[in-house]
Amino acid sequence: MEQHLSLLRQDEWRIIDHSSLGPHFDAKQSFAIDDTLCAFVGKGESSPVMRSWVHHNTIVLGIQDTRVPYLQDGVQFLKEQGYRVIVRNSGGLAVVLDEGVLNLSLILRESEKGIDINRGYDTMWELVRFMFKEYNVQIDAYEIVGSYCPGSYDLSIDGKKFAGISQRRLRNGIAVQIYICVNGSGAKRAEIIQGFYEKTLKKDETKFAYPEINPATMASLSELLQTELTVSEVMFNVLTTLKDLSGRIYAEGLREEEQEMYEKNFIRMKERNEKAFKDLL
Repeated sequence: MEQHLSLLRQDEWRIIDHSSLGPHFDAKQSFAIDDTLCAFVGKGESSPVMRSWVHHNTIVLGIQDTRVPYLQDGVQFLKEQGYRVIVRNSGGLAVVLDEGVLNLSLILRESEKGIDINRGYDTMWELVRFMFKEYNVQIDAYEIVGSYCPGSYDLSIDGKKFAGISQRRLRNGIAVQIYICVNGSGAKRAEIIQGFYEKTLKKDETKFAYPEINPATMASLSELLQTELTVSEVMFNVLTTLKDLSGRIYAEGLREEEQEMYEKNFIRMKERNEKAFKDLL
């Protein structure tokens, strides 16, 4: 545990809070921002960063999700449910983002010895366990079969998944990203993704094994802890936890040179999305 703690125990954490920017904040911007921060943290020009972000009614697809046989039907279905659809630049499969889902990115510099991939995941798992230790619940990390975007670091309580972790490594920087379903219905979110796969696969055989979604495997923290949590309360938990574990925390937005790189990365994200969905336009 101590080696994982050491990654949380930084001299200082730079905090970038994008959790209350509202419905016009586009998820493509978030992935471009994290890539930008990876570059600057990776070359030692920024302290490690904790960035928080919330996006309203957005489905984020993985690259594999754009290779389904009937993508157009799935995108149409999601739009009819009131969701924007984007494809991200990192691994994983489709996830639901809405105003009850808090996303966190821990952006760290690759050390000389290297940070192996599991240690990156363990660091985020450790942070979440610290954040909710007062509830005296066991937060497990293993694949929850039947959940959307399943992976070996699905975070769950009593077998029900409330969060998923991914990683992106770029230019000596590492972005460990998590989505945490804070409130609302985990099962209803899962039903949306279940519908997407039903519309896009239509029981055709595919080389890639897409998950069979069982909505009962997913829940929000409010449901699991039987207490109504808000995103801002969880955000406060994040900040106090990092402050307790590190030397200091300070808030700072994108600097001028970071803003310039972000603009280029955002154009790349837009082009990636245009290419992914070009046949649907």
